[in-house]
Amino acid sequence: MANESIRETVKNKYGEAARRVAAGEASGCGCEASAIPCCDPISSNLYDASDVAGLPKDAMAASLGCGNPTALAQLNAGETVLDLGSGGGIDVLLSARRVGASGKAYGLDMTDEMLALARENQQKAGVRNVEFLKGEIENIPLPENSVDVVISNCVINLSADKGRVLREAFRVLRPGGRFAVSDVVVRGEVPADIRRNIELWVGCVAGAMEESEYRSKLAAAGFEEIEIEATRVYSVGDARQFLATKGIDVDAIAPQVEGKFASAFVRAKKPKGIGTTDEHK
Repeated sequence: MANESIRETVKNKYGEAARRVAAGEASGCGCEASAIPCCDPISSNLYDASDVAGLPKDAMAASLGCGNPTALAQLNAGETVLDLGSGGGIDVLLSARRVGASGKAYGLDMTDEMLALARENQQKAGVRNVEFLKGEIENIPLPENSVDVVISNCVINLSADKGRVLREAFRVLRPGGRFAVSDVVVRGEVPADIRRNIELWVGCVAGAMEESEYRSKLAAAGFEEIEIEATRVYSVGDARQFLATKGIDVDAIAPQVEGKFASAFVRAKKPKGIGTTDEHK
């Protein structure tokens, strides 16, 4: 499917998810109110109560991620953090707490509805050191060498041009900056029909890269010290109801995909003493 078509499908689905949250309806992913949220178990039980204490409930309701990068990434006072695909803003608000008043947290999202929800959540939380930007993660609207840490929560896998996303992350990081994202990865071969199902791109699964491909693309972008740590491995049974609604014969594909999808924490660094070179633009 063409990149633009994938982008529009994702944008529409996440816009609908934001509208539903803002209206006080079912949780994210744009599913029917009576349905199990379509990213479960991927997006469930990611944050401790202590993490989100004091944050607006809509920030949590609009969280469609697969991990908690703010808990896994080392964030220091005074640093500048960028969240790619910031959604309702929960990871931006949590990052802002950790970098303190002397630091700053940016959130980048392409969906107007999500940006409106995130800014409302920021206002409710009374957080000042936050700025939400409109744009695509393939074209980050920040100058090179301008942030210390890039985080993301189950969004890079939704991009149809992941190599460009990683090159952009490298570009905006300062020398020595850190890439620390939660994402879904594939561990081995997956049937082509699962890859082709556009609904699964939005459901956090089919756009995922295989672990070795992720490493290769990070290295090609210029990153070093690359680590991929699985944090939650999914079974077909976990997603049985969701897959069945897409017309997929769950029992038939189970032997081929069981344990192949996992949430992972992906770490890498931009080398010290290096800016963005023409080679990695």
